[in-house]
Amino acid sequence: MKTIKVNCLNETCPVTLVETRKAIKKASSGDIIEIIGDHEASKKEIPMAVEAMGSKLLSVKKEAIGWKIRIQK
Repeated sequence: MKTIKVNCLNETCPVTLVETRKAIKKASSGDIIEIIGDHEASKKEIPMAVEAMGSKLLSVKKEAIGWKIRIQK
């Protein structure tokens, strides 16, 4: 199991969603994907997409420079 980090700071949708989907597709079962971003709409859209892709949303946390979303494939 590994952790894949995706930096989406200063990016807006659909870039954050596209990068998240790419990371999930590349990940192996059990891997953790961490997405860091600062676009508010993406913070709501990514969790919905995660469930649609069959992955598990672990957390959505506020960070000093935006938010961090953790997903498990």
